[in-house]
Amino acid sequence: QEQFVESGGGLVQPGGSLRLSCAASGFTANRYAIGWFRKVRQAPWKDRERISCIGRSGGSTNYADSVKGRFTISRDNAKNTVYLQMNSLKPEDTAVYYCAAGPTCDLLHKYWGQGTHVTVSS
Repeated sequence: QEQFVESGGGLVQPGGSLRLSCAASGFTANRYAIGWFRKVRQAPWKDRERISCIGRSGGSTNYADSVKGRFTISRDNAKNTVYLQMNSLKPEDTAVYYCAAGPTCDLLHKYWGQGTHVTVSS
């Protein structure tokens, strides 16, 4: 089955760090731009928020204002994996994190995985 497998979530205290991984399964990730999204479980009426995206070669990245300066996206095409380093975590970062692929960062719609849960709490 062609999809991403997200991992690395967990419980962390405010100010802590986590590194999420998004591994492509059944397809070649380097053909696509890949983005990280998150959805707050306690707000089901809200859409998933795109928080970061990286271009196919890794040369271009962008971030939502809510995570800029704290999160860093990277990719290792040899490992078919994209990462999200999350530092200075805040309680409002608590969410389920997903990744998706597309031809550009404005068209991310393929290979959604099951997500990984991140909880930031003391």
